[in-house]
Amino acid sequence: MNLGIILETNDPERVWNAFRLANTALDSGHTVEVFLLGDGVEAPDLEHEKFNPHDVMVKYTRNKGELLACGTCLDSRDIEADDLRPRATMQDCLGVVEDADKVLTIG
Repeated sequence: MNLGIILETNDPERVWNAFRLANTALDSGHTVEVFLLGDGVEAPDLEHEKFNPHDVMVKYTRNKGELLACGTCLDSRDIEADDLRPRATMQDCLGVVEDADKVLTIG
């Protein structure tokens, strides 16, 4: 299955759970694409004593998960694109939706 996840939150627990699901899907042989949208582009910078969004995101990229980040959302927050926030467009977001068998939005 091809799973598309649109992540629109900077809540550490929600981000952590989204990437735990994404990693579980990859480990089960599925294809996963995650698009960071809105507050989701802040996900790599989140810190929390109980949840570790950054580490599950790194694991996701090491597992060959596709990760994209809305360029307009990055610009509006003065955030530079990086390895955990590759600059993308709404056309790319549409591609995630079109390619997916299932789309999950977490916000």
